[in-house]
Amino acid sequence: MSQQETPEREQSGKDPDLPSNEVTEGTERAPHRAMFRAMGYDDEDLASPMVGVANPAADITPCNVHLDDVAQSAYDGIDDADGMPIEFGTITISDAISMGTEGMKASLISREIIADSVELVAFGERMDGLVTIGGCDKNMPGMMMAAIRTDLPSVFLYGGSIMPGEHDGREITIQNVFEGVGAVADGEMSEAELDEMERHACPGAGSCGGMFTANTMASISETIGFAPLGSASAPAENERRYEEARRAGELAVEVVQEQRKPSDFLTEESFENAIALQVAIGGSTNAVLHLLAMAAEAGVDLDIEKFNEISARTPKIADLQPGGERVMNDLHEVGGVPVVLKALHDADMLHGDALTVTGNTIAEELEAIDPPAIADLDVDYLHPVDDPIHERGAIRILTGNLAPDGAVIKITGEDHLRHEGPVRVFEQEEGAMEYVQEGHIESGDVICIRNEGPRGGPGMREMLGVTSAVAGQGHADDVALFTDGRFSGATRGFSIGHVAPEAYVGGPIAALEDGDTVTIDIDELELSVDISDEEMQRRLDERDAPEPAYENGVLAKYVRDFGSAANGAVTNPGVQWD
Repeated sequence: MSQQETPEREQSGKDPDLPSNEVTEGTERAPHRAMFRAMGYDDEDLASPMVGVANPAADITPCNVHLDDVAQSAYDGIDDADGMPIEFGTITISDAISMGTEGMKASLISREIIADSVELVAFGERMDGLVTIGGCDKNMPGMMMAAIRTDLPSVFLYGGSIMPGEHDGREITIQNVFEGVGAVADGEMSEAELDEMERHACPGAGSCGGMFTANTMASISETIGFAPLGSASAPAENERRYEEARRAGELAVEVVQEQRKPSDFLTEESFENAIALQVAIGGSTNAVLHLLAMAAEAGVDLDIEKFNEISARTPKIADLQPGGERVMNDLHEVGGVPVVLKALHDADMLHGDALTVTGNTIAEELEAIDPPAIADLDVDYLHPVDDPIHERGAIRILTGNLAPDGAVIKITGEDHLRHEGPVRVFEQEEGAMEYVQEGHIESGDVICIRNEGPRGGPGMREMLGVTSAVAGQGHADDVALFTDGRFSGATRGFSIGHVAPEAYVGGPIAALEDGDTVTIDIDELELSVDISDEEMQRRLDERDAPEPAYENGVLAKYVRDFGSAANGAVTNPGVQWD
């Protein structure tokens, strides 16, 4: 921002079609300009494109605790590029801290509130463009959804991930602590050792370090075109992170000047690229939900079955947490997300002509960066496409009479999981967690947790506590769990989420009874129960319709407003489906 005021206001050379002219130009806008001047803006600023910096900084999670500094670098980049930066805030929820509590119901709701709030500020203040910043899991899709709705020239900026901690001579993350709780319950770990892990797992600022939801969505932001290639992988507490933030600010001014909007690069092909990246790196199941929501906002026809189609032709080539041992920083040190994208592009598994926020295609951006080939790297966690970890990508969509609209699983270990046996049904997460912690589970068990869907929860709680307790007791691959809620990006093993339709709206999962024989077959993409259609309908007809979990306040709104997980669990009335 200039330090000296211009004595006389000159005619602005700004694009006359920019929205900010409505609050900065003309004699009748003198009161509006007076408000800006109170904050230190001058004539030069008011004659420049107005670029909002949406910043969800907060002291409630390490994912976001440093974002004021990241936002300042983006602000400086806008200012240096002769833009008018305006920073504003929005909310975040710490998934890790709310996990296993009633508060986790707020997590997915926060995605919608972030999108709504950024949209409202950008609309209300007549902004010309945006830099949207994300830290914790729901920040990323929420910010990108806001940019899609406004269709303002926008750049997405990730806050970066946390470095791994160290315990007993090995690297650890928050996933290890969650699984340690289950190990303590099983007598496999002492409380003293868990206490030591707790004190060393999270050494500073940044989002959870594995290829969990935050890092998956950050990687997707590059792939789908919202962020420059190579911008996602730098750790939070690394100088490169602040260089990327400044670059995002500079680029935001450019995209406003060029009027390069999300609708210019978000296409069916760009979403297919995002899915290819997700399944190749073993990314979070939550990305299925978020990509469906983003596509709905963008008016792109993306069916949940597309994830199966792309998984069938795209191998898994990255072995990162939660399935492997490596974290985002390991990927960063060998070239970041572009290394994986190059491998997929060279194998004709990406649409190279898909445009990005830079105005170039993803193929052109890869050529400019020239990342190394995986075969030339001396690492054991990235495999060439012709020698993959699994021939098929990590995400599968199961269907059957329990999930006619789909259910989601990520393959982190054994690729041919199958189980048939009696089910134990729990009406909410708490009952299942108590059952597991008391040591009742055995190899071959099948656990169903229902009434945790978008409307039934509401909010589709993530249940890392339950899945980690199961894994911590050594049953990650021989005890199956399925739910109409969600599992965390850090979940591994035989865990199936997003069962749709959900129990609250009368989905088939609501008809299950203890002892019913359930079949889960990953190869056949099946989730079914051995009862007739007539018996299922009888049970559904005889069940008592559930009362809303909340009757006032913000959660009550989302009991009413959420759509199906099969369509991204969106609340925007303009993109709802029946």
